[in-house]
Amino acid sequence: MSSKTPLLNRELGVLEFNSRVLQQAENPKTPLLERLRFVCIVSSNMDEFFEIRMSGIKEQLKSNPKGKTADGMSITTAYDIVAQKAHDLVERKYQLLKDDILPKIAKQGITFHTHDEWTVAQRNWAKEFFNSELVPLLTPIALDPAHPFPKVINKSLNFFVTLEGQDAFGRSAELAVVQAPRSLPRVVMMPKNLSGNTQGFVLLSSFMHAFVPELFQGMKVTGCHQFRVTRNSDLFVSEDDITDLRAALQGELPSRHLGDAVRLEIKSDMPQSLTDYLLEVENLHPEDCYRVDGPVNLVRLVQIPDLIDRPDLKFPDHIPKKSVTLNSGTDLFEQLSQEDILLHHPYQSFDPVLELLRSAAKDPHVLAIKQTVYRTGDQSLVMDALMEAARNGKEVTVVVELLARFDEQTNISWAAKLEAVGAHVVYGVVGHKCHAKMLLVVRKELISGVGRRKDKTILKRYGHLGTGNYHPKTAKLYSDFGLMTSNPDICEDMHHVFMQLTGTGRRTALKQLWQSPFTMHDQLIAHIQAEAKAAKAGKKAHIIAKMNALLEPTIIQELYNASQAGVKIDLIIRGVCALKPGVPGLSENIKVRSIIGRFLEHHRIYYFYADGEEVLYLSSADWMDRNLFRRVEVAFPILDKKLKARVIKEGLKMLLRDNSTAWQMNSEGAYVQLKPRAGVTPYIGQKELVQLLV
Repeated sequence: MSSKTPLLNRELGVLEFNSRVLQQAENPKTPLLERLRFVCIVSSNMDEFFEIRMSGIKEQLKSNPKGKTADGMSITTAYDIVAQKAHDLVERKYQLLKDDILPKIAKQGITFHTHDEWTVAQRNWAKEFFNSELVPLLTPIALDPAHPFPKVINKSLNFFVTLEGQDAFGRSAELAVVQAPRSLPRVVMMPKNLSGNTQGFVLLSSFMHAFVPELFQGMKVTGCHQFRVTRNSDLFVSEDDITDLRAALQGELPSRHLGDAVRLEIKSDMPQSLTDYLLEVENLHPEDCYRVDGPVNLVRLVQIPDLIDRPDLKFPDHIPKKSVTLNSGTDLFEQLSQEDILLHHPYQSFDPVLELLRSAAKDPHVLAIKQTVYRTGDQSLVMDALMEAARNGKEVTVVVELLARFDEQTNISWAAKLEAVGAHVVYGVVGHKCHAKMLLVVRKELISGVGRRKDKTILKRYGHLGTGNYHPKTAKLYSDFGLMTSNPDICEDMHHVFMQLTGTGRRTALKQLWQSPFTMHDQLIAHIQAEAKAAKAGKKAHIIAKMNALLEPTIIQELYNASQAGVKIDLIIRGVCALKPGVPGLSENIKVRSIIGRFLEHHRIYYFYADGEEVLYLSSADWMDRNLFRRVEVAFPILDKKLKARVIKEGLKMLLRDNSTAWQMNSEGAYVQLKPRAGVTPYIGQKELVQLLV
């Protein structure tokens, strides 16, 4: 079914996605500073790609140098293929920045002042800044028998310095390394009166290149060259040996910055002899070296658009609107007792979720709050509300996923803060990341009697389920749906899932939710097969699915079978997709598209025509092995007809109609960007949603 190995499907798919993101930076219709931002996004994505994906292949090579992939290709060959694609993408990114974006930014009066172009006044200012702000934090390390090559920190900015002469002890020093502490600014704004431009910036590297001799008094500096090492950042915690997950992680986290090297980035002017030296000390091969024509730490330029007050060079400001379904002045619990509320981020505000939490924290009738936390950020109004609830005497239980990649330390810190105010903190199930997004509130309510019946109190549950994290910042950047409901069956299902996560016992049959690792995969297969059966019977059959990635082989095979049975299948897959559409005799009825726009498409939506019933589920789960078998995930139904119609329109049909930011996959697995045909009005789904949800 696929000419690529599973490994290449995944790794090349990630690179292909980043290529499409880079296309946004290449598009002259994208606002200029947003083009720079997209370049930085690709740089950040590539960092994680090397830290996790490429490091994983290297680990396979280390443990089994002669190993083979599923189709018999050597892992060495697979690595070489992926590395070449990565090199091509990096070269394209730097060429775009140097030849197109930065010159156009300069024409707008926004300048990056390099040290070799400074005026006398600019140089005097720069030297004073260097001596007062940078020198106290810099520690040059000469390389000699007493000072071996230092273990440079993952993704840190470093400078390889070549020297001549003798030092105070009579030593002949030839090489030194200067590591730039992470506390140092990577971009410094030059005073406007000195810049001579609307806004001028100086990169940290320019200060270093100009004044590094100040760090080696009496020595002659003959060269100063930037480099950056990316290291394996995947944490390994043995499930067999864990007695305290938090303690185990705290023991592992310090080593993350010092893992095995995976990639070396160097400035293009570094001599080959120094390059070879770095490759040797980091145990890397020539194909692991990325020689770039520009700053080695491009990610740090992402702050530039925010420092520049030029609305004409950015996307128009987007202020999320409150849900039109929220009744002003009405108690939120009362409203949820009457109807479900659907939130569509970032077009609608995340504030109603915060309002639910804050109301629950203060409401004397609320007895308990339970919530899952995967990513929430260093500063979190969600966590503040949970801590307030605990201080107010509520039973607060928080399932914190400590293994949320790159958020481990943040989540450990929140766990400690929650425990300090009396909240119950658990870490889910070892071996199964808790990726489900759930919030459950238990409230004591009075039910008025009718006739001779007496008033009575009941415990009523209110829930929120989402496709994205409880992270107010990403809720402004990622497209996600959230459902607020008091539906008894859904809330009871949520209760049972929380019981599984915090306690122990046999699994309970759920009435409405699909759950990984137990029922979700089976339910998906059953619904795909039901559509195939309907098509074979001559009935209308349609599947629409939207997610970040599609890799699970059984689902892919069932989609192929359904296509051959005559089912119309539309897939909106943002990133990696191992399925190939439009292959004669295999997938002729399947179309795959990817939307790359201003906002990151993040929600997961599963739609099945179901003989006109239109079964619709939202979830946090992609169709990948890890989500369906190795994580705790939930998919929740949209039962209200009006809300269901909204999801179908806003989350699916408007994106299927997009003819400007959509990429269509062909039968070879390659993507082609769609463009409006002559005479057809350009249509951008995200832009339409901004205007619709006001």
